[in-house]
Amino acid sequence: MTQSSVQPDTAAEDAATGSRPPAGRSWLDRYFHISDRGSTVARELRGGVTTFMAMAYILLLNPLLLGGEDAAEHTLSRSALITATAFAAAFTTLLMGFIGKVPLALAAGLSVSGVVATQVAPNMTWPQAMGMCVIYGLLICLLVVTGLRELVMNAIPLPLKHGITMGIGLFIALIGLVKAGFVQMGAETAPVTLGAGGQLAGWPVLIFCVTLLLIFMLQARGVPGAILIGIAVGTVLAVVVNTVGGLSPKEWGGAPPELDGSAVSAPDFSLFGQVEFGGWGSIGAMTVGMIVFTLVLAGFFDAMATIIGVGTEAGLADDKGRMPGLSKALFIDGAGGAVGGVAGASGQTVFVESATGVGEGARTGLSSVVTGLLFAACLFFTPLTQIVPGQVAAAALVVIGAMMMQNARHVDWADRTVAIPVFLTVVLMPFTYSITAGVGAGVIAWTAIKAAQGKWREPGVFMWALTGIFVVYFALRPIEHWLGVK
Repeated sequence: MTQSSVQPDTAAEDAATGSRPPAGRSWLDRYFHISDRGSTVARELRGGVTTFMAMAYILLLNPLLLGGEDAAEHTLSRSALITATAFAAAFTTLLMGFIGKVPLALAAGLSVSGVVATQVAPNMTWPQAMGMCVIYGLLICLLVVTGLRELVMNAIPLPLKHGITMGIGLFIALIGLVKAGFVQMGAETAPVTLGAGGQLAGWPVLIFCVTLLLIFMLQARGVPGAILIGIAVGTVLAVVVNTVGGLSPKEWGGAPPELDGSAVSAPDFSLFGQVEFGGWGSIGAMTVGMIVFTLVLAGFFDAMATIIGVGTEAGLADDKGRMPGLSKALFIDGAGGAVGGVAGASGQTVFVESATGVGEGARTGLSSVVTGLLFAACLFFTPLTQIVPGQVAAAALVVIGAMMMQNARHVDWADRTVAIPVFLTVVLMPFTYSITAGVGAGVIAWTAIKAAQGKWREPGVFMWALTGIFVVYFALRPIEHWLGVK
């Protein structure tokens, strides 16, 4: 799809519906084109609730990913992170419903949050890290407006895109295993081990294992909302074990599964608006540039495919990927990065779980409005959300990582020219704890192999430019030493 194929939304809507909606229908029907798209208000309500149930786990996983310390050793409040996550999801999803008018819901992208938690926040203050999110979000919006978003996406070879998705999946799964205590730092003979000293010990790790297996079993049986059900059961089990066994907060990692006070409270907006631009001199311009590039990679590669995929399933997109509100949907998805940065929740993106609502009959933005309102209601139930222990939420991270590995079926592993760059991309993300390192290794290997085959023109100018940038990135320290930079 090129920019010229994205028609004005009104024209696209007329093309999709065949005519303008007749008078005599409710304003709700006319505004969201409910009848025109073969839906009903009841279906939209049901679809919105279903989508929320399928992605409500993000209220637990995003705070788990982001709940460490920044470079200034500021520990982030879990209640503030839950509020920020719920607010950003509610705001961006409502935007998609009222303006995009398509059944797509947004929330914090785990791939973006993984980059923020492991590569951004450790090198700067939290406000500066959120400033990075705002910058990458505005950059994506610029790419959408100028029509460059598709150009950039097309420049990256499809196998590498699958490799990036799989690598991020393994990276997220590793974070979940570490957060649960299933994997820990080992001795000199083993960088990582199974639990502490090669053994699993303690109820929290056992509950993690039970929750993980339960979610996998439910998914294998095709149970809707398997992740959320697994988290709920795991939490109940944790509460029972904690009540009967009297475990210390230290055994739970500082957050025991118990309700402290009322289940309802006022939202904690202490992270809202904590954004700074600049002050990154200590980490260097190259590092700043690579961080922004990595956030862009993590934030927008899957979004267009998700939007088109869900739109096609809803019967809104034609065979060329055109659908009503597409340009607005892409722009709102990009703006989600900036919104998440301002809220303190990291970048927002369209969730593939929106397809569950479409499966229940959702066809319009009204379902997104319902989902957004449910996220907004969660702002007042932070204490209830905090009952879920980190070990239970970590199980869902591993599950999400496993789901992202499904892209392996699209890679021709028998073709070494494809398999080698994809392999490097996938394994180096978790092994180096850096998404940037994985992407860089994959890009360099891809262009180097093509050059060795005499096909040096095939990668294109953009890929060769990326190769040069990543070579400098990997060799930055030797280059600085050679230039006498301290």
